[in-house]
Amino acid sequence: MESRLTINENRFLRSIEELAHIGALPDGGIRRIAYTEEDINARQQVKSWMEQAGMTVRVDTAGNLIGRYPGKADNAPALATGSHIDTVPRGGRYDGAYGVLAGLEMVRVLQERNLYLNHPLEVIVFTDEEGSMIGSKAISGSVINDLACYRRDDGTDIYTCLERVGGRWENIDQARRDAQDLAAFVELHVEQGPVLETAEMTIGVVKGIVGQRRFTIAIEGEANHAGTTPMKGRRDALLAAAKLTLAINEIANSGGEQVATVGRIQAYPNTVNAIPGLVEMSLDIRDLSSEHLDNLLGTLRDRAAIIATETGTKIGMQPMLNVIPAAAQSHIQAAITKACEDLKLSHTRLLSRASHDAQEMAKVTDMGMIFVPSEAGLSHNAEEYTSPEDCVHGANVLLQTMIELDRHYGVSGKMRSVQVATQSYQSEESKR
Repeated sequence: MESRLTINENRFLRSIEELAHIGALPDGGIRRIAYTEEDINARQQVKSWMEQAGMTVRVDTAGNLIGRYPGKADNAPALATGSHIDTVPRGGRYDGAYGVLAGLEMVRVLQERNLYLNHPLEVIVFTDEEGSMIGSKAISGSVINDLACYRRDDGTDIYTCLERVGGRWENIDQARRDAQDLAAFVELHVEQGPVLETAEMTIGVVKGIVGQRRFTIAIEGEANHAGTTPMKGRRDALLAAAKLTLAINEIANSGGEQVATVGRIQAYPNTVNAIPGLVEMSLDIRDLSSEHLDNLLGTLRDRAAIIATETGTKIGMQPMLNVIPAAAQSHIQAAITKACEDLKLSHTRLLSRASHDAQEMAKVTDMGMIFVPSEAGLSHNAEEYTSPEDCVHGANVLLQTMIELDRHYGVSGKMRSVQVATQSYQSEESKR
């Protein structure tokens, strides 16, 4: 295997441009909502490119589009990459699609040189990442058996949606994969944040994808006349909400890498001359450590009890979402780091604070992620932009990472090589 294979820059960038024509909006944005005609057309385009690159292509029962390039030991577990090509209603051309097309370009490079890794390679286009993440959840066995969870905003049921893209709800459990089938999964993605650009770094070696806890917080006070009720006797739910919002911000800034947000707040009766008697507000709190999240929430509950006493209110927190953190394996971080060093690219370790299909894939097999900069941190936005140079750098890092992982895993078992890679990485970390 050649040690310095590189992608075809012009072909890769042209593929990004061509896919962006499907679902293009007049303002330069992209609209490819999952299961729509635009999404289906984009899938057909990627499928055609996969076949031209010598891949065998199938659609599983969750609608995931999977291209497979053979390996020297074709019965070995595959090394997989990929992302999604569906978008938010007014998205950009890089979120998701960039990682899919980089995986495709990696295979094109191997095919045109008649080269094969020991392991087969898979490039996966996951179904509906921007909505239900049903594609990656099906692979991890995490699909909820509740049709209402997957009904579209326009009322379309999941049976119809999956049929449109070649899936089948009744057999969705057949999409599940395991570590005997997949040796590792590495997702290349635009950062969707400002960290790399601010640090003037080319590549982000992702340490893991944060866990998310979401709550609805209800604060019960007493509605009363705004003019006739003395200040001292008030049970103002909005005052308690303000104090609690400040407490959340203080806890989020107490040291560590956690973030916490109050993004929605509604006061009742919500009129100018009445003291709010009820407030409902949201809390979104994220960190890579579940234990740390537990500790932060314990601190918040203590503060909430004090605020409730001070304001004469009742404060209750109702859990709405609990997404478990997904750590990237250290040996995959080591492989990405080595690729950056070999290619002489600046790099840093960072967290992913957004959810990705890789978070579900971490339940199945070893997982890693590579980030490239997003200008001004923009994403889910028609103006999102990653420079052609950074796009190419990321794709080359992905290619070299997969070659390195293929070498480390071998074909007869991966534990020995994983340990060697992990020890090497930890040794490097200890020097810093």
